[in-house]
Amino acid sequence: MPARSESTLTVGWREWVSLPDLGVDWMKAKLDTGARTSSIHAYDVEKFERDGERWVRFDIRPWQKSTDDIVSAQLPVHDERDIRSSNGQLQRRLVVSTNLSIAGRRIPTEFTLTDRDEMGFRMLVGREALRQGFLVDSGASYCGGRPPLATRRRNRGRA
Repeated sequence: MPARSESTLTVGWREWVSLPDLGVDWMKAKLDTGARTSSIHAYDVEKFERDGERWVRFDIRPWQKSTDDIVSAQLPVHDERDIRSSNGQLQRRLVVSTNLSIAGRRIPTEFTLTDRDEMGFRMLVGREALRQGFLVDSGASYCGGRPPLATRRRNRGRA
């Protein structure tokens, strides 16, 4: 087993994260070392072309079971991949790249855009992102801190 570096942060299996370049200040995520690629629950996904390049626009609903505080995003399409979902089905997904902040550390991350409505978390952070200096403690949660109580209540559908 490789030695732990001084720059390695220990995080829990679930954490509050942000997408600073997209204006998503808080979102609950599951950190999953069994998943290779990260994914985000995206609504109203629409491909388009800008200056001869492929782009995608989509909406992010950061709160579980709520349509409050929708964030609209537009990013270049980084890739398109076949991904095996948690139920074993192969899905063709668009891939975008943006910065993710976990426990105060900002890292470039590739996300597949998918429907995670039936999943417990709107975002899944996979091992490609986690290998950028994170060690996941499967028995811990929210090692990187929590947002204010009012924000946590918004995630539960209570303001």
